[in-house]
Amino acid sequence: METRFHSIRHISERCTGCINCIKHCPTQAIRVRNGQAKIIKELCIDCGECIRVCPTHAMRGMYERMDATEKFKYIVALPSPAIFGQIRNLEDLDYVTTALKRIGFDDVFEVSRAAEIVSEATRKYMHSNSCKYPVISSACPAIVRLIQLKFPDLCDLVLPIKQPMALAAKMARKEMVEKTGLNPEEIGIFYISPCTARVTEIKNPIFGEESGIDGAIGISEIYHQLVAEMEKLDKVEPIANSGLIGVSWAIDGGESAALMSSHYLAADGIENAINVLEEIEDKRFKRLHFVELNACHAGCVGGILNVENPYMAKARTQILRKYLPVSLNHLENDIIPEDMFNTNELKPVSGIKLADSLAESLAIMQKIKDIERTLPGIDCGACGAPSCKAFAEDVATNHAKESDCVFKMRDKVFEYAQKMGIDEKD
Repeated sequence: METRFHSIRHISERCTGCINCIKHCPTQAIRVRNGQAKIIKELCIDCGECIRVCPTHAMRGMYERMDATEKFKYIVALPSPAIFGQIRNLEDLDYVTTALKRIGFDDVFEVSRAAEIVSEATRKYMHSNSCKYPVISSACPAIVRLIQLKFPDLCDLVLPIKQPMALAAKMARKEMVEKTGLNPEEIGIFYISPCTARVTEIKNPIFGEESGIDGAIGISEIYHQLVAEMEKLDKVEPIANSGLIGVSWAIDGGESAALMSSHYLAADGIENAINVLEEIEDKRFKRLHFVELNACHAGCVGGILNVENPYMAKARTQILRKYLPVSLNHLENDIIPEDMFNTNELKPVSGIKLADSLAESLAIMQKIKDIERTLPGIDCGACGAPSCKAFAEDVATNHAKESDCVFKMRDKVFEYAQKMGIDEKD
């Protein structure tokens, strides 16, 4: 069976077996067994929360290094809008784009350019008769995977228009082929990523289509080299072609504000996003048209592969916007091209498979319920599972023993002591 690529790796030598990661994982995708954390790949959405909370840095985000670009004749950087908020006292986007060329890229195509087109397409889509409210943004891959896994009934509400990252890759490759005369495969397109979820999205696109991106490089990987080159610049090349709308996608609420509607909700942080999705599932929002959810606090500027404090980066982005025009990129002919829509529908995904047959699965589900009834229900995490329910699932599927629960073990010890005639007080 094919295993989906994940951009988070566990480093066993650094792991001390603490339970910080299991208590913060939004999909209960981590267990601690024999003093080591283990990621359950079927449940992981690559949100990066485990990286954020691990005190020993035993979780690491994976991405390409600059040497991955060497096999291409012409290398193009696709910087996320989040990169601009990482730079202090930035007033001109061309300082960043020019410095990217200085550190090894032949050309630069900002993802914020595509974001402006996606914003315009979303406005038109939401005024069409085919739209179901509330429309949920598809911009954050971690949120979309969360919906597939935990909120399958909401899949048909997710915006069916391509993410800016994928659209930017397509636009960049076409533009660079015309500019250089090279074959498409000779041009390397590399996304400069703020988070692990987008690294995974490039390798395993959610909608099943090729991303058009040859690799992802973390912002933190090139940050110090980039800043050093920026300090040397006497003049810049006029490369950047983004406006306020595109750059605003880096922060929470930026995508929503571009819709020019007041009937929207924007929430940041994975726990807040889950709360909102639960309320949508319960149909508590009556007049809501658009929902923007970001797994990271403050939006993409809070991604785990960034360098700066997310709220400081957000403040810088807000200041930077006053130097920018509203928008520099628009749909051709004022219509949404068919190829801007995802070819495939968003489908729910199953978590851990209990058994091969329905009868066996139902029997295991009943066993899980029976075991859970015998547990204390305090979700202490001492057993290495994030909750008593998760522990019951582990026991029922033979991934843990009931004695792993300290309370069950205590009861067994007391029972054994009574049989041996030992008083509890002794």
